[in-house]
Parts: sequence; C-alpha cells; structure tokens
Amino acid sequence: MIGLNTAAVYVLQTLGSLYLLIVLLRFVLQLVRANFYNPLCQFAVKATQPLLKPLRRVIPSLFGLDMSSLVLAILVQLALMALTLLLTYGTTGNFLQLVAWSLIGVTALFLKIFFFALIISVILSWVAPGSHNPGAELVNQICEPALAPFRKILPNLGGLDISPILAFMTLKLLDMLVINNLAAMTQMPDILRLLI
Repeated sequence: MIGLNTAAVYVLQTLGSLYLLIVLLRFVLQLVRANFYNPLCQFAVKATQPLLKPLRRVIPSLFGLDMSSLVLAILVQLALMALTLLLTYGTTGNFLQLVAWSLIGVTALFLKIFFFALIISVILSWVAPGSHNPGAELVNQICEPALAPFRKILPNLGGLDISPILAFMTLKLLDMLVINNLAAMTQMPDILRLLI
C-alpha cells in the first residue's frame, strides 16, 4: 500500500506541477505583455481556459492583469499540496498553514519561471542569436522586464551584456533568503518542499 501511495504522490506532483506551471505562465505572460498571437501563448490560453472562465466572473482584473489566473495558480497549488499530504500522512493539516505554503510555492515557481527563462535566453543568445522561433521570442519577452532594471544601472560594456548575471544572483538570493526562510518559518514538510 505504501508503494501505491508513493506512486500516486509522484504522478500527482508531476501532472499537477505541470498544469500549475501552465497556469502561472499565463499570468506571467500577461504581466510581461507577451504577444498572445504566439502559438505557445495560445496553448497556455487554451489549456487554462476551462478553469479560468468561471473564476473570471467572480474575480476582477487589477491593474490590467487577469487576477483570476493568479488565484487559480494558488488554488491548484493548494489542492496539490493538500492531496500530497493526504496521500502521505492521511491528513491535510491546518488550512491556514496550507494556504501559506501554497503562497510560498506559487512565489517560488514564479521566480523559477524567470530563472529558467534567463538560462534559456542566455543559451539562445550563444546558439541562435536573433532567432525568430516562437519559443525564442516568448523567452525574450519574458526576460526583458527582468533584465531592464539591471541594464539601466550597468554601464555600457560594448557588446557584452552582464545583466543576466545580476538577474541570476538576485533571483537566487530571493530564493535562498526569502522562499527557504519562509518555508522553514511555516514548518513546511519535506514532502511539500519538493513542490517548490
């Protein structure tokens, strides 16, 4: 029975985390004002539309952002964590603590989206600079708002752009100092730390 629970937790975390990534990616795409005619953006819209449509009737937009996608990401994370705890320990525990863990998990994933988009952007700048592939364009649209503040404070170094290095350092410091400390302060179980 323990083997089946472990397998169920693995499947749940894998599929749930993938859908959570798509939902949060939809929020990030709106945040960075990405081109929604991009085929990858269209995929994110179509994959999240069934659950977002009813939420949009209840949750208003704020500052031109569809907050229902952020709320859906938190709800998906909450359900994912609750089911993981239920399958592992037989209980979901304290609801308020679960909400706090969900907020921490969504924030961690938000930072990871930018972190891995930066890695992909750096690799693409070496391998295929100026590529017009829909994936490359989308990655650049996600990275540009994260890199713009660093480009303003850094001097012009000719053709060398070191703003990704500062962005990596900032994202990693936020993960180490904020996310990990919040997880420790709220006593997040190790099984849930795998989700962040």
